[in-house]
Amino acid sequence: MKIAFIGLGNMGAPMARNLIKAGHSLRLVDLNKAVLAELEQLGGSISASAREAAQDAELVITMLPAAVHVRSVWLGEDGVLAGIAKGVPAVDCSTIDPQTARDVAAAAAKQGVAMADAPVSGGTGGAAAGTLTFMVGATPELFATLQPVLAQMGRNIVHCGEVGTGQIAKICNNLLLAISMVGVSEAMALGDALGIDTTVLAGIINSSTGRCWSSEMYNPWPGIVETAPASRGYTGGFGAELMLKDLGLATEAARQAHQPVMLGAVAQQLYQAMSQRGEGGKDFSAIINSYRKPQ
Repeated sequence: MKIAFIGLGNMGAPMARNLIKAGHSLRLVDLNKAVLAELEQLGGSISASAREAAQDAELVITMLPAAVHVRSVWLGEDGVLAGIAKGVPAVDCSTIDPQTARDVAAAAAKQGVAMADAPVSGGTGGAAAGTLTFMVGATPELFATLQPVLAQMGRNIVHCGEVGTGQIAKICNNLLLAISMVGVSEAMALGDALGIDTTVLAGIINSSTGRCWSSEMYNPWPGIVETAPASRGYTGGFGAELMLKDLGLATEAARQAHQPVMLGAVAQQLYQAMSQRGEGGKDFSAIINSYRKPQ
């Protein structure tokens, strides 16, 4: 299949690699010339613009940093909608606000293009391994069309409902993830301050009612989970700046819906403070450093 793939960052590049490995013909667009050159060597071809990449494409996929980039890449003079043919399916895998997803999809629909939003979960490791979860907002017909291709980049392809619901699922999940990581960090730091062995405490939590993904699989205390970022200096994983972005999306969506997210707002402030300390490039589990005594 001829696929236009636009946005080759930390998530987009490994996703594109998996599609190339699966035998698709990719037309690639990104500002990073190094990653373009790498993927070209794997069999992809470089396009000068989103418009050019979308011409004659049988599917268009975008994976971009923020809503402003999604609007520009899709709606701009050299954007996707300036080049895509009527009837070609399209999907945006960026994590953005639900309204932008709906607005861009509505603009695409006016040109006869069915568009889905399909943000992902699973981090850079999942993108490389092809084990991502895709949360898809689309018509049933478009979902059926996209599912086989998405399955070549992910393990769980979930139909959330109409366009925009993929973004809703993503921001609600990450809102809870941020809150749970803060809670685990408080508990682990308190236990250490009171004198219990943190390995013992983690074992008790993970066999008791406090058990959650943040404590069991991604514990923020160094040395508890060998494969977690906490055990490698909080490198890799899901950056705190990205978590802060997602919390911003959640709290803004909540504001628009007049829905209280009190713990989410507190978590947002904690991650904002972490960013101001210069730790935004670390994994989000480094939020535990807000509670630990200086080492």
